[in-house]
Amino acid sequence: MSDSIRELPVILRPTAAAGGLALAEGKWPSLIVRAGAAAQERFLEFFVATIRNKNTREAYFRAISRFLKWADERHLELEDIRPIHVASYIEGFTVGLADPSVKQHLAAIKMFFDWMVTGQIVPFNPASSVRGPKHVVKKGKTPVMTAEEARQLIESIGVDSVVGLRDRALIATMLYSFARVSAVVGMLVQDYYPQGKRSWIRLHEKGGKFHEVPCHHKAEEYLDAYLEAAELRPQPKTPLFRSTRGRTIQLTEKGLSRVDAFRIVQRRAKNAGLVGHICNHSFRATGITVYLENGGALETAAHIAAHESPRTTKLYDRTADNITLEEIERIRF
Repeated sequence: MSDSIRELPVILRPTAAAGGLALAEGKWPSLIVRAGAAAQERFLEFFVATIRNKNTREAYFRAISRFLKWADERHLELEDIRPIHVASYIEGFTVGLADPSVKQHLAAIKMFFDWMVTGQIVPFNPASSVRGPKHVVKKGKTPVMTAEEARQLIESIGVDSVVGLRDRALIATMLYSFARVSAVVGMLVQDYYPQGKRSWIRLHEKGGKFHEVPCHHKAEEYLDAYLEAAELRPQPKTPLFRSTRGRTIQLTEKGLSRVDAFRIVQRRAKNAGLVGHICNHSFRATGITVYLENGGALETAAHIAAHESPRTTKLYDRTADNITLEEIERIRF
């Protein structure tokens, strides 16, 4: 079984069968079942062959399954679906849902029908002409900490156990490298390595890409302390950031997940007395903002963050917030 298939959600995990790949019983959308074996195989291949990112794959499966269920409830067959049906679904689906989510659902439906057209399952893509809601973002919504709050958080973490050392190293790595949490928790021990006089980190980014950046001296200090206490250096091909066994402070051989990291962040932020909602992504936004406040260049920040365009990096920039606040305070009565 290929790695791409192993990463599928349980409901999409195929089994060997006389007719080829198959989904778990009861998990097929009714429209796909009625469309025949070729449509079923093409449906499964869409998720296996065209989508490499696990999270995207799961999100697209939910979106497409929901649309096909909607169509089935209206007694439509796969070949009966027209642009008006897709438009009606999207129009009704927007109620109570954020525009980015609606756009993602429409993108999933368009991509799915493109795949079915090229596989000669349906004659045309009924979603190609359907337009989604406009959504223009000039400033991100990720909660951002000040430099003082970030320092307060790190300094509040007790380092009398390997778990404390792990949590401090985890947060520092996200903060000083502008890295996505998925890239950090996906690191192996060998992804923190010496090069010249400094250490570097290798991040596993979206699309199977690797992104290498120099390690900040503070992050280097915290990572070294964690690795020494956890005795992980002799295990280069194992997860760098490990989960714990139950409620103990004993590390397992299993790596942390994004959810594990979120829980760690929430617990540590609460213990540090930080108010407001702080999430995994806050460290990416905080690191970029502090870097720019200290005179860093936007283009360089984009390179460190592995953004394709500085426009994306600009969404994380909150340097203008303080300027705006200062100007607002000029309103005196």
